Amino acid sequence: MTDPRLTPLAAGLPETVPFVGPEAQERAMGRPFLARLGANESVFGPSPAAVRAMQEAAGEIWKYADPEAHDLRRALAAHHGVPPDCVAIDAGIDTLLGLVVRLFVAPGETVVTSDGAYPTLNYHVEGFGGRIETVPYRDDREDPAALLARASETGAKLLYLCNPDNPMGTWHDAATVAAAIAAVPEGCLMILDEAYGDFSPPGTLPPLDPADARVIRLRTFSKAYGMAGARVGYAVSHPDVIAGFDRVRNHFGMNRAAQAGALAALGDTAWLAEVIERTAAARDRITAIAAANGLSCIPSATNFVTVDCGSDAAFATAVRDALVARGVFVRMPFAAPGNRCIRVGAGSPEDLDRFAEALSPALASADETLS
Repeated sequence: MTDPRLTPLAAGLPETVPFVGPEAQERAMGRPFLARLGANESVFGPSPAAVRAMQEAAGEIWKYADPEAHDLRRALAAHHGVPPDCVAIDAGIDTLLGLVVRLFVAPGETVVTSDGAYPTLNYHVEGFGGRIETVPYRDDREDPAALLARASETGAKLLYLCNPDNPMGTWHDAATVAAAIAAVPEGCLMILDEAYGDFSPPGTLPPLDPADARVIRLRTFSKAYGMAGARVGYAVSHPDVIAGFDRVRNHFGMNRAAQAGALAALGDTAWLAEVIERTAAARDRITAIAAANGLSCIPSATNFVTVDCGSDAAFATAVRDALVARGVFVRMPFAAPGNRCIRVGAGSPEDLDRFAEALSPALASADETLS
């Protein structure tokens, strides 16, 4: 029964969350996963320096965190060569997405995204009464030209582009993205989600331009920095865009230990380089495992590989379910044509051994289920 005290907007929303966590699946199965490869986490973990910093900060966890995240904000500004008032920090990109929607989208206004792109944005748009317009992927990549055209047609307030992309792992080069930013319609703001940018090849990320108010760039410590559980994300944009966050954000929402850990992680460039190298090796291993089973993979600039199961969504779903039943947690894109695939994270050698052991029987199980 719906609580009658809810607002009409809240009462009309589905009781869903963007993702079902692996912990919920483990509780349902009554056992833990043998290989956790579905959440796009870095199994290689955070910098040892970040761990030490968080352990030290735990002794002062009785204190509220600095609501300005002063030290981390200035370190990020120096790292990217932008003024500190061009940087906003909050509890992960998911929180930042919600704040951007709250700031720029009134009920009934339009947000343009790709069909099958990161679903948390849609969750926030619907939660604030906005309207979603989608365009399809093209050749397993987001289509900047189609996104811009739809934004222009609908008078969209926000346009979302993820580069490199989740869930497909594909990417556009910096020149293509820069041209898209230059073409953002008047009155619209591009959200450029670069969560996976640390893994991307040179020439993928356009230079940061803090004077450009047409785009807000989102980055995170959840991926290459291995701090998904700490929830540290940040935005870079024009000072007028960034200033809006202070109107709506939870000023004590950033964890004190997480701030300390992120600051230490930012300084450990050697660890970051090692993680990027190990991730690339894991992507190669996943591709080889897939090929050994007659499957192809979509080239990836992220910490996961999208494996084409060679059939349709029903078959990919059966493969995913069979892997989960064998203790290997993976996910899959949820919209066509990407839903012919499963998505496998860049795991440790032991994780990928388990994936290799499980994939062949999972494919056979899917064939049997659908025959």
